[in-house]
Amino acid sequence: MTINIGLTGWGDHPDIHEQDIGSRHKLSSYAAHFPVVELDSCFYSIMSPEQIRSWDQQTPNNFSFVVKAYQAFTGHDRQTYTRKEIKSMFQSYQQQIDPLIESGKLNAILFQFPPWFDVRRKHIQRLKFIREQFQCYPIAIEFRNRSWYQEQIIADTINFLREDEWIHTICDEPQAGQSSIPVVPEITHEKQSLIRFHGRNVYGWNQSGQENWREVRFLYNYNDEELKSWRDRVQNLSQQVEQLTILFNNNSGHHAYANAKRFQHLLGINYTGLNAKQIDLFSDQ
Repeated sequence: MTINIGLTGWGDHPDIHEQDIGSRHKLSSYAAHFPVVELDSCFYSIMSPEQIRSWDQQTPNNFSFVVKAYQAFTGHDRQTYTRKEIKSMFQSYQQQIDPLIESGKLNAILFQFPPWFDVRRKHIQRLKFIREQFQCYPIAIEFRNRSWYQEQIIADTINFLREDEWIHTICDEPQAGQSSIPVVPEITHEKQSLIRFHGRNVYGWNQSGQENWREVRFLYNYNDEELKSWRDRVQNLSQQVEQLTILFNNNSGHHAYANAKRFQHLLGINYTGLNAKQIDLFSDQ
């Protein structure tokens, strides 16, 4: 049983990078603090394998990446593609992450669906199609529409994810209507599970149409009581899987780092085998 705690992205964390010399050291210094990171660049474009390999080489052997699925796969780009076109994109996407497969550092591919991806037949068919194309990959799913967790539907949702071996993403987020989901601590994959902490900023959550939505959507600082309320839940979940990955995404106000470190302390976790701190990397120069 392993619990890996990390952040979504490595570049925007002043508490980590205040001693960095240039941006090229940011992933290396991040990997001195945490054993896992979410790679969201792959959501915006399909990267080259060489770029992925360069990031891979900046991290220690026991490090892993949760890689965001490309936005065309989840429907965020609101474009229509033929099956041939989307299959071609699937192949290109898979080729880009080959370096992580080779190094054993692929934690999971995260398919985070948009708020309008509700429970209906065509969306279930889309999930089945995606699963067929990613048969040999660990793929996680995160819903952003509450319909998947309606009282009369939730058991079917969880059973569907189990049958198709999706890794269910458990979320802590604002309870802000149809575009948010409740905490559903269900394991659907025998080997691993994923938890993402988005904060609890109800006001900011539904401001995606506003100019400053990125500044407020994940603006939240978890207090000790809120983190402690998750401690027993996490310990219980970790007994059900080989690997439990926890990612803090509440970084609009740069709170994710401190919250992740505090939660690590509450769980009594001390990581070994991480990169040396930057001050050590340059001590002989």
